[in-house]
Amino acid sequence: MLIVQTLLAFIVVIGILVTVHEFGHYWVARRLGVKILRFSVGFGNPLWLRRFGKDQTEFVIAPLPLGGYVKMLGEQKDEEIAPEDLPRAFNRKPLWVRTAIVAAGPLFNFLFAIVAYTIMFMVGVTGMKALVGDVVPHSLAEQAGFREGYQIIAVNEKQTVRWESVIQATLQQLLDDEKEFTYSVQNDQGQKLNLSLNLAGFTIDDIAEGHFFDKLGLHPFRSPWPAIIGDVMPGSVAERARLQPGDKILTLDKQPISDWIALVKYVNQRPGQDIYAIIERHNQKLELILRPDNVDGKGRLGISAPYFVTERYNLWHSLINGLEKTWDMSVLTLRVMVKMLTLQISYEHISGPISIAQFAGQSAQLGLAVFLSFLGLVSVSLAIINLLPIPLLDGGHLFFYLIEWIKGSPITERTEYFFQQIGLTLLLGLMGLAIFNDLWRLFN
Repeated sequence: MLIVQTLLAFIVVIGILVTVHEFGHYWVARRLGVKILRFSVGFGNPLWLRRFGKDQTEFVIAPLPLGGYVKMLGEQKDEEIAPEDLPRAFNRKPLWVRTAIVAAGPLFNFLFAIVAYTIMFMVGVTGMKALVGDVVPHSLAEQAGFREGYQIIAVNEKQTVRWESVIQATLQQLLDDEKEFTYSVQNDQGQKLNLSLNLAGFTIDDIAEGHFFDKLGLHPFRSPWPAIIGDVMPGSVAERARLQPGDKILTLDKQPISDWIALVKYVNQRPGQDIYAIIERHNQKLELILRPDNVDGKGRLGISAPYFVTERYNLWHSLINGLEKTWDMSVLTLRVMVKMLTLQISYEHISGPISIAQFAGQSAQLGLAVFLSFLGLVSVSLAIINLLPIPLLDGGHLFFYLIEWIKGSPITERTEYFFQQIGLTLLLGLMGLAIFNDLWRLFN
């Protein structure tokens, strides 16, 4: 069942992103007067084919979901074209028109990433607060002043809310070859401190391979989490019972509550039932009666744990955050690519369709916000890869157009064919390496 869910999630992700990419080419080509012969999602013989419009454009779904294409009239230089269709042939259009059509695919992927991230922030991104757990004695973290319970609120003045943002901010600084780091933290009393760290000797591979925290000597605060109340929802059972943030649940119906998970489980199983609770507040014990609301058959008190945080914004601020997130992920992806090309990052981190399928399945199970985040990341990656100046990719075509603009005439068919063979070899080699890495991770 898990394999089926993973495959379905992969097909949905690739289907959406390929459709968006090819729709960019299709939409701009139509607006600029080019005749479209076929719009295909996937490669191979059609599984589904329908013709629409006055041009009877073929819309196709094909079995190999690793890409797609838009076939336009006049793309092949030796193609026979009816005289009345010559003005609508791709190869008869001015250079700026052909450039706009080719660039539209990656551009639409960037736009889609902005939309995905915007919706993600509107839905709300929930993650663990950047709370420090175990600090290894005599480690680099302890020497810098880190202590259990500290919350990291900024990395080199870049605000961090969740552990994900701490890791991303650290990664961006490492990509800039930054070695001196200032981690702004907040202790239990709300006091803010700036802790200095020299991360000379740390690499991007340390983060990618999951060794960063071990090497640093600290770990995120982990379960079991004490049954301490974070926020109390307005109008909830908890508010009516006068529970307060910071209250610690000691017992429910005289049964000891060891951690937050035990609290949630006990309450979930008792919708609409009175629960006798003993809590601790400012070193004093209080007795309360709680009657959880019935929400879809489960008990709810209207409280949240202090270990998680949700970033949720209105439409305008979500759009701003979506734009910033798309920019950050684009710059991060480009920097990682440059580091790989200069052999500063291991090629082992290149992922292929198997890894994408696994991540798609996992993100789909973790909720809409996580799935949208994954969609945004893959969409940005797809846009940037397609803009690389490799023949057969959009970037290769744009590079040829740049040469045409400089020299005043298109490159010869022989030259284009030669570079296309090189591009095909590079793409096959890259795909082979990605699949090899996927299989290595899968079986090791």
